Amino acid sequence: MLDRIDFEPVFFAPFVSSSMKVEGEWIDYNGHLNVAYYTLIFDRAMDEALSLLGLGPSYARKRGASFFTAESHIRYLRELPPESPVRVTLRLLDYDEKRLHLFQTLHHATEGWVSATSEQMALHVDLKSRRVVPFPDDVLERIATMRAAHAGLAPLDGLGRRVTMPARF
Repeated sequence: MLDRIDFEPVFFAPFVSSSMKVEGEWIDYNGHLNVAYYTLIFDRAMDEALSLLGLGPSYARKRGASFFTAESHIRYLRELPPESPVRVTLRLLDYDEKRLHLFQTLHHATEGWVSATSEQMALHVDLKSRRVVPFPDDVLERIATMRAAHAGLAPLDGLGRRVTMPARF
């Protein structure tokens, strides 16, 4: 039996994660959130969004496919101290039959300011062969619905940036 979701998901624009908290053990010797844990927070938010698409852990178990990150770019904009409540917004920017292009923004959950952003390319992978494979049709339909919900949002600051040194004159 295929792993189908039993409801028609509602795709808010953008997707907003559950509230999370910056744990004390995630703080580095500089007194702020260590860079590795930004990735953890973004990954947890992405798991929530993928579950809404029907692509969570049960999808991996039942259909033998999941997502691997092919590329990501995190911008660190403002420090997060211990115990900070945070939320992540996620936008599906584009997709094709095998990939998702996503942009996430990490917000202080009560004050609203932005701490970091993450742009990511995720690949749909067959877990047995470890190769990139097309999405099933039912999944593509949900992805298209989410993309349509996110299509009308305002342009993003930092989208498509690359890491480079400014030219010297």
